[in-house]
Amino acid sequence: MMTDASSTIFQDKIDQDIRIEPKDWMPDAYRKTLIRQISQHAHSEIVGMLPEANWITRAPSLRRKATLIAKVQDEAGHGLYLYSAAETLGISREEMIDQLHSGKAKYSSIFNYPTLTWADMGAIGWLVDGAAIMNQVPLCRASYGPYARAMVRICKEESFHQRQGFEILLTLSRGSEAQRRMCQDAIDRWWWPSVMMFGPNDDASPHTAQSMQWKIKRFTNDELRQRFVDICAEQVKLLGMTIPDDQLRWNEERQHYDFGPIDWEEFRNVINGNGPCNKERLAARVQAHEDGAWVREAALAHAEKKIQYGKTA
Repeated sequence: MMTDASSTIFQDKIDQDIRIEPKDWMPDAYRKTLIRQISQHAHSEIVGMLPEANWITRAPSLRRKATLIAKVQDEAGHGLYLYSAAETLGISREEMIDQLHSGKAKYSSIFNYPTLTWADMGAIGWLVDGAAIMNQVPLCRASYGPYARAMVRICKEESFHQRQGFEILLTLSRGSEAQRRMCQDAIDRWWWPSVMMFGPNDDASPHTAQSMQWKIKRFTNDELRQRFVDICAEQVKLLGMTIPDDQLRWNEERQHYDFGPIDWEEFRNVINGNGPCNKERLAARVQAHEDGAWVREAALAHAEKKIQYGKTA
């Protein structure tokens, strides 16, 4: 039950950068915000395995195949860390998965785009994982302890994924003319969806102000987006490629890159389930969950037997 005194103590802890732990008192709205954000983050990691797993059998070398398998395994682990963090807030994993499969819960819009060529594995690593790192490094200082601690390992692994993706593009950029065209095409297709990953502009974001007050977020959507654009605008020069934005240019007065308008109508369409691969991605997750039912049942039966034998021993 919320009291003025409890609310004051809670906010004082937040203001002093004292972590909130699962058994601490917290406002219901704080708990709900965290459940929404952490579960969506977990769903994004799990759904995010699909676009890349599709290329494991078609990777151009054994080394590329091994590194891609390792990356997909990392993403599965990230999802599990995050589901575990969300469970400390009183929601079950089954409920979270049901919310994903029913369409009630969202996941990152970026994973509803198709992966058409091998170069997409590079673009996803450089741009998508790069945007994720920009979003997630500040979460290592989030006010909720289990979430912040989970993010430390996740960010270390995501940093490796980003380097891996850039190296794929760098190799293609130094290859044949066809490989260079493939590299540029992937950048063209993934640039704007990656810029959209940071969410709506600050004046249209319904959660940013409160999340900033609670120090779940440390930076606004637009601040993070600007940092991402600034970094990528320089890194793309190393590839000898271009970013598909004719308004991208350095602003000496702002000491930042200016960039063109975002197509928010496309963003809303994808978020609302009308992207190129929304139905395909969700159907694949539901099918995988159903196919794995026997494994969950077997594991539960094994655990119950161990408990039973332990009691009679």
